[in-house]
Amino acid sequence: MSGTYPTTPVFSALNFTSQYFNLSSETISGRIQVRNIGGQRFSFTASYPPMTRTEFQPVIAFIMKQRGKAETFTIVLPEISDASGDVSGTMLANGAGTIGDTLIGVDGFTGTLKAGDLFKFAGHDKIYMATSDRSGPGALSFEPALISSVSDNEVMSYDAVPFKVRLTNDVQEFAVATDLHYSYEIDFVEAI
Repeated sequence: MSGTYPTTPVFSALNFTSQYFNLSSETISGRIQVRNIGGQRFSFTASYPPMTRTEFQPVIAFIMKQRGKAETFTIVLPEISDASGDVSGTMLANGAGTIGDTLIGVDGFTGTLKAGDLFKFAGHDKIYMATSDRSGPGALSFEPALISSVSDNEVMSYDAVPFKVRLTNDVQEFAVATDLHYSYEIDFVEAI
C-alpha cells in the first residue's frame, strides 16, 4: 500500500457506485432468473473544480506513484465517510460474526447510526453500509454480507472511514485550459 490520497484540494463532485455480481437469464416469456455469485464492491468517480498548477501538482504526483492499477492506497471521502447520525463513542462488535452474516450485535456507543452510513471493522479492508437505523446497543443490519469473520469486541469505524482503493485504469489524463487552470477527474475502485 502506498499511502493516503491527498485531502486538498477537495472534490467538487463524487459519483458513488455499489456493484453486486449476479448471473441472470431471461426466457422468451419474460421470466428472469438471477443468481448472486457473491461479492460486492464500491467504486467512485471524483471530479475537481478548476485548479492552479500549485494545487494540482500534489494530486498528480500521488497518482504517478500508484503506477496505474498496480498500487493500493487509502482515501477518506468528504461527506460520505462520516456518519450522518448522532452516533458517538467506540462502536464494538458484540459477539463474533461469520462470513455471510448481514446482522451483528453492536455496543459501546450512544446515539444513532443511520441507514446508509458506512462503517468498517478494524480487521477488514471492506467497507459496509448500515441498512437500517441502529440507536444504541443491539443488532445492526448491513450490506454486503461479511467477507471475513469478525471478532467479539472488534472496533468499528463510522467517522473518517478509510476506503482501501486502487485506480480503475492505467491511463490518467488531465487538461490545462488557456487560463492555466487544470481540470481533472479520477476513478477509484475498492481494493479488497
